[in-house]
Amino acid sequence: MTTTSHQIHFTDSCDMEMVESNSVNLVVTSPPYPMVEMWDDLFCAGDSKIKTALAKGRGIEAFELMHQKLDRVWAEAYRILSPGSFACINIGDATRTVDGTFQLYPNHARILSAMVSLGFSPMPLIIWRKQTNAPNKFMGSGMLPAGAYVTLEHEYVLILRKGDKRQFKSEEEKEHRRKSALFWEERNKWFSDVWFDLKGTVQKLKTNSPENKEIRKRSGSYPFALPYRLINMYSVKQDIVVDPFLGLGTTTLAAMAAERNSLGFEIDGGLWESIAQRINGSEPMLNREILNRLENHREFVKTRTEQKKPFKHFNETHGFEVITAQERFLHLGGVEAVTIDKEIDEKNRTVNVKHCEFPQPERDLFSPV
Repeated sequence: MTTTSHQIHFTDSCDMEMVESNSVNLVVTSPPYPMVEMWDDLFCAGDSKIKTALAKGRGIEAFELMHQKLDRVWAEAYRILSPGSFACINIGDATRTVDGTFQLYPNHARILSAMVSLGFSPMPLIIWRKQTNAPNKFMGSGMLPAGAYVTLEHEYVLILRKGDKRQFKSEEEKEHRRKSALFWEERNKWFSDVWFDLKGTVQKLKTNSPENKEIRKRSGSYPFALPYRLINMYSVKQDIVVDPFLGLGTTTLAAMAAERNSLGFEIDGGLWESIAQRINGSEPMLNREILNRLENHREFVKTRTEQKKPFKHFNETHGFEVITAQERFLHLGGVEAVTIDKEIDEKNRTVNVKHCEFPQPERDLFSPV
């Protein structure tokens, strides 16, 4: 089977000079959210103008200055992406009271505008509906008109492409693309413009030390399913996926499961211990995520068969029926071994992944129903 490499660099997200221009196939990331207070210290570091603007109650000025820091990362993303490749950015808008004035700070619109100015073509975006259990969802004065505010319960996934549609010219590229096909029912669900089924996440670190609690506080990790889904939607096996704001390494884990290579950039070197904690021994978790796709398809086959609806095609690799001809070559392999390279210096880490075929018991999930 195949192997993939996953590099993690502890440096500023703008410092991607080691990545060649036009060499990357996908960017998937979730940056710090401007005007969300938990990220103030990060944005203020090295930029006294932001700190001054916040202190003097100039919210719009602080908002713009924060985004100017992110603009440098988006410029690098445009440089390193190859023609036809995508950038997927998970971002939420912010609401905040500054100097007594409450308002919305539209992060998604500001980033979208900046990336279009760089030359990206905007594609239809995704609204990630993050449900809340709070009984009092509104903000403000309650039942009295003109004094309450709509509660934000969604974030965005911006989808942008560099240049025209990607071309797959070599036979190897075409083969990777065929094996990376999505299930028909996945395609229908994933390529919807509203995602209701993904929940927000709290990272489960193995200890409750004060340091780990602080890491949880300053990490804005999205659920594994979000980058895993996007990576499968917008890249093919053996592609290179980049996350300029790696955090606790969720994008790296998703790329490992999807048989892609990856590069991650994270300014906080103190996160390495937590990232390594998640990566070490991750084989069972990654295989469960991959097998979940196969099990979901088994249930789809079973339900459709009970409804006496036909299947026109068959996937020989996994031994089950599929809806379309493009799914005949779909191939989901397992993760056999994950190894962290111990020879790399503390600012640059490499994780090597050996992929494999699933053993026979897993394939028996698809015995005739």
